[in-house]
Amino acid sequence: MDRNVLEHDLRELLDQARMQDYCPNGLQLEGRPQIRRVLTGVTASKGLIDLAIELDADAVLVHHGLMWKGDPQVVTGFRKARLQAALGHDLNVFAYHLPLDKHPELGNNAQLGKMLGWPSDRVLGDKGLIHFGVLHSPQKLHEIVEVVVSTLGHRVQVEGADDPQRLVRTVAWCTGGAPGYVEQAALAGADLYLTGELSEPAVHVARECGVSLLGAGHHATERCGVKALGEWVAQRYGIEVVFQDLFVAV
Repeated sequence: MDRNVLEHDLRELLDQARMQDYCPNGLQLEGRPQIRRVLTGVTASKGLIDLAIELDADAVLVHHGLMWKGDPQVVTGFRKARLQAALGHDLNVFAYHLPLDKHPELGNNAQLGKMLGWPSDRVLGDKGLIHFGVLHSPQKLHEIVEVVVSTLGHRVQVEGADDPQRLVRTVAWCTGGAPGYVEQAALAGADLYLTGELSEPAVHVARECGVSLLGAGHHATERCGVKALGEWVAQRYGIEVVFQDLFVAV
């Protein structure tokens, strides 16, 4: 399919123009004009780019792209290696960060809630990234942790209100590196807030607000969105899409 058509359709699907972000979303690196095979993954790492070359893919589609605001304005070291490999293969690199987090069906937060069986009753925060729901029946904290570990295949760090027998009725979550949202989750009435990675200030806030704070892994919580987006591309356009999880334990 035509690269420009795919770029346009993904921009519209993810409502890209409406989301303020700290990286460029969309086509970050232009490659060959026709796309027949796409490799999806969480991050545009050298490992993923090398695999795309090995598979003779025409594009990679990721959540964490090649470029971020505040990066050095020089191309050296690992940045040079990534770009050199992608350019040498004439590879397209598509990246969608917050627009993919936010999408109500394919987004990381929507998909994670679906995987865990958590109802998403409403979204919170200025960007609408925090999902909030009331469980169908209260569950003990240790039972929820066991489900998260089993679902994501990743250890879970529990802070704040950490009594394993504690009953949890309301849950809030935001994938990736969003520990700072714990206060908003608490103010909304959440018993538990789950994100990818934790921070020292967030742990204190959780303790003082009486919220169970779960860190389930940045990468582990953000595999589902790009995988779902790739499946959407494959179904819509009939092209080959391969998902590769280059798992990292963070």
